[in-house]
Amino acid sequence: MSENSRFRFGPATGIGSMPGGDAREAAKTVTGSVEDFPYLPELPARGPGADMIGRTAGMLVEMYARVEPSGWRVGDRPGRDTRRARSWLGEDLDALEEFLQGYEGPLKVQAVGPWTLAAALELRNGEVALSDLGACRDLAGSLAEGLRVHLEDLRRRLPGARLVLQLDEPSLINVLRGHVRSASGYRTHRPVDRQLAEATLREVIGVHGEGPVVVHSCAPDVPFALLRRAGAAGISLDFSLLTERDDDAIGEAVEGGTQLFAGVVPGVDGPLSDPAGSVMGVRTLWRRLGLHPGLLAEAVTVTPSCGLAGASPDHARRTLAHCVRAARSLADNPE
Repeated sequence: MSENSRFRFGPATGIGSMPGGDAREAAKTVTGSVEDFPYLPELPARGPGADMIGRTAGMLVEMYARVEPSGWRVGDRPGRDTRRARSWLGEDLDALEEFLQGYEGPLKVQAVGPWTLAAALELRNGEVALSDLGACRDLAGSLAEGLRVHLEDLRRRLPGARLVLQLDEPSLINVLRGHVRSASGYRTHRPVDRQLAEATLREVIGVHGEGPVVVHSCAPDVPFALLRRAGAAGISLDFSLLTERDDDAIGEAVEGGTQLFAGVVPGVDGPLSDPAGSVMGVRTLWRRLGLHPGLLAEAVTVTPSCGLAGASPDHARRTLAHCVRAARSLADNPE
């Protein structure tokens, strides 16, 4: 996408995960709560294969993974864990398709990005793929092909939807800084060259063609410039982790056309502030950066601070509804 054109994202959406294990109930909640920008729910409470890493491992092409006591590990052939991950994904897609018949608008789907996957998925020797740059390259290629197939399936199921791909990269900053620990725990893997990290992300982002890709991270120090150069049309983050050190990067990103997915609503059970209070920090940031207030509603999508898997079903529904009201507050009162 060109830097001067904006994809019409919805005003509010979720991150990905939801509580419980009922695919139809989750799809009903999401499509009813954030109806202008729904997303494909993830239900990690179902167990291995529904978790973030296992779900994405099940999408890989000509690479397979199985559950070991230490985590997900590359295997020789598709086994029970791969079949279970694919079955649950199919169940989730069926449920979403049921509730979005005839839908025409933005629809977000999520997968783990190549570097977080490389920092979590073990090779046969027990070390993570990050320990072998050749393995990282193969993993990124397999992921890219798997995402291409996944997006094609979604286009067939929901031809009117405008697909948004979200890549979850919470481990990216640790990968870049050399903070990912080895299997023994006594050392860390060397930092990945930033140009290589960017090129790999660009390869995976490129599978969506002209469609927008959002990169999500709930870790501090999000590398805004790297993600923008790699082709990210949006950056999703926990707004509470931002500091004034991020101001210049955020200002450049927004002025360059990058959508800011601002995680401002807590994703765990507890009281919710009034909608205007939830986005007060966003307005403060806008004034500090000298950005035009009229750009707020166009450039910001309101989200929970992270996934909702740890919330109760009732709080998850209230959180998504609160995001919608907070986004409406931004649009109605941009000053």
